Amino acid sequence: MGDQDAVRGAQTRRQVVGADHVDRTAREVDPFIAPFFELGTEHVWGALWSRPGLEVKYRSLVVISVLASLGRMHELRTHTRGALNVGWTPTELREAFLQLAGYAGYPAAIDALRVLADVMKETAAGTP
Repeated sequence: MGDQDAVRGAQTRRQVVGADHVDRTAREVDPFIAPFFELGTEHVWGALWSRPGLEVKYRSLVVISVLASLGRMHELRTHTRGALNVGWTPTELREAFLQLAGYAGYPAAIDALRVLADVMKETAAGTP
């Protein structure tokens, strides 16, 4: 891993979560935890998200399913926006979260559905 993964990771991250989100995060990040974001950009976004064998759109669905299952609602909000950015429809995401209820439980699914509803309202209102 290295510079190529960092560049590819930055591109993929911008594609999924949006340039505005990436730029805002870069401006607001605490310098003490900035190395964490650099590591994530290189290893997660660069090496994992950019691997062959699974399109970015499907990786996005895997990520939101895992985040919802784990109850990581802050990150789920970001990645739900990302899932919409890469081509999932609100109806498809709703179905994924309904499916989640059978495997991760109803509390995880309803929290995820609430995040999706909030993101849809924010998106309709033009909130990034």
